Amino acid sequence: MIETERPQDTIARAFEAHGQVTISFSGAEDVVLIDMACNLSEAVNVFSLDTGRLHPETYQFIEQVREHYGIEIDVISPDGAAVGALVKEKGLYSFYEDGHQECCGVRKIDPLRRYLVHWDAWITGQRKDQSPTRADVPASQLDTAFSSDSRPLHKYNPLANWCSADVWQYIRDYDVPYNKLHGRGFMSIGCEPCTRAIRPNEHERAGRWWWEEATKKECGLHMLNVSES
Repeated sequence: MIETERPQDTIARAFEAHGQVTISFSGAEDVVLIDMACNLSEAVNVFSLDTGRLHPETYQFIEQVREHYGIEIDVISPDGAAVGALVKEKGLYSFYEDGHQECCGVRKIDPLRRYLVHWDAWITGQRKDQSPTRADVPASQLDTAFSSDSRPLHKYNPLANWCSADVWQYIRDYDVPYNKLHGRGFMSIGCEPCTRAIRPNEHERAGRWWWEEATKKECGLHMLNVSES
């Protein structure tokens, strides 16, 4: 693993090492990765998790990125029966009392697991400075959370050593599209009920699951990996 290489080089390394690579897309970091990837290859695969509870601005943003880069985006939805069972048993806002893990498991983790079985590697926008749980995120790793005995899955985090200022400098320099909610104080954007704008001097992820401790601000997409990195 080369922890000091440029993000573009990490992406290129992923493309060279694996036949099937997909980029996870939800926020500003991810569009930076898409922009870099599109400068390296004409065949860029991108997916986005549609939990069914995203902001209207986020849905518009997905379409904006698709049109801007002329790419297809796999929009992955959760199993309707599983969502229905959870809502029927606990209502629409159980996460405020029980914690967000169960809802994220149904709306994000399960559909992601079904999607990733078709890929050799995936690329994410994780950064070390985003939260205490990501402090040791490496540039690349074996994804022990989503690998199987028959198909190991590799995970690349090209922006691991970047900070938020680096991301936004790249966005400004290369005219990269971004979610309109960023202009309203939303720095880390997830589902509408679980995201709020941050206050002055708050950490960028303070608006995610704001009722929970900072060490619990992971939905499960990355938690096992970061705990083992």
